[in-house]
Amino acid sequence: MFIATSLMPLRRRKFAGAIALMRKDQGNVESAMVLIPLLILFLTGIQIIIATNIRNGDLVLAQSQASTRAISGQSNPSDQVIELDSPDPFTHIKVLVTYRRSMVPSIIPGLMEILGGSPSTNVRGVAIMEDVNQ
Repeated sequence: MFIATSLMPLRRRKFAGAIALMRKDQGNVESAMVLIPLLILFLTGIQIIIATNIRNGDLVLAQSQASTRAISGQSNPSDQVIELDSPDPFTHIKVLVTYRRSMVPSIIPGLMEILGGSPSTNVRGVAIMEDVNQ
């Protein structure tokens, strides 16, 4: 069907041009339907990788602090010292537990507001306290 655009008024020409443009199949909708979910999936994967790496780093630091403090016999007020009962009256076993908390950066904007929390890691380091002879 051929439409002579020079004989149409300006308003009808714009309308006919818009219809012709919509009838062209250029694949814009299909690519958006794939790229947007793919981008969300990629950012979610990166968020999980970052959170896991930060948690593992914090776990190593908490365990190192617990071992250092247990060997030296010093503890911070935030640490917890647990005394365990022993059948031997001359042995007193003490366990030192250190805590560490870090914030995780948010990669996906608005995700934490939807979930209603703040991304953070909580880890513990545990070590047996040595008896210090003085």
